[in-house]
Amino acid sequence: MTVLKGRVAVITGGSRGIGLAIAHAYRAAGAHVVLAARKADGLAAARAALEAVEAPGGVHTVVANAGEPDQAQSCVDETMARFGRLDILVNNAATNPYHGDLIDLDLPRAEKTVRVNQYGMLAWIRCAWKASMAEHGGAVVNIASVGGLIVDPHIGYYNATKAAMIHMTRQLAYELGPKARVNAIAPGLIKTELARAVWEVREPILTAKLPLRRLGTPEDVAHAAVFLASDASSWITGQTLVIDGGALALPIGVES
Repeated sequence: MTVLKGRVAVITGGSRGIGLAIAHAYRAAGAHVVLAARKADGLAAARAALEAVEAPGGVHTVVANAGEPDQAQSCVDETMARFGRLDILVNNAATNPYHGDLIDLDLPRAEKTVRVNQYGMLAWIRCAWKASMAEHGGAVVNIASVGGLIVDPHIGYYNATKAAMIHMTRQLAYELGPKARVNAIAPGLIKTELARAVWEVREPILTAKLPLRRLGTPEDVAHAAVFLASDASSWITGQTLVIDGGALALPIGVES
């Protein structure tokens, strides 16, 4: 499959989990990828993993914090200098420094969550737009969360920022069309290392009532990210694709 042949994608939070799975899928589809993450060692490991299965030369890494607009600009500048274009932006990086009742949330952790999950998304899109997409077009894929569509007793503020991401996806689809398409993916519980403590012990319970009887994998999200970045979705913008194994399709009162 070479549906993204020759295109250049920047993926934030690209060194592990969903971001790395998207990078693998994009490379398999023919794209060059630029991985942005905070830790150099994680980026080096991700690059080695990608180059072990795909031809070398199409992977570049940049140490960048998704919540720092100046680092977003530096990453985009480096991408343009190396590849001469930026066709796809995946806003995957996120943070969740607070678990608990929304009413007890403190300002520092609230600001950190918004800075990465909400304003960070906007800053990266602005950089990509001004550097390339305003003139040449492109596709933005925002990794939101099914949490942005539901109420959760423990991560309400994180979910609020994901709800904002879903709304800004629609807003930016309107503002940046027809040059750029902007869509989002809202994953349910995905079997990543980061979420292992949530799913590992309770997996049989969590999956028993799901219509598809399994949790999601990073690859499930990656397949959707390829679709939304490709010409196969050329008349789709402003949408949020829920990938949750059918959890939101459960009748009221049936717990997943």
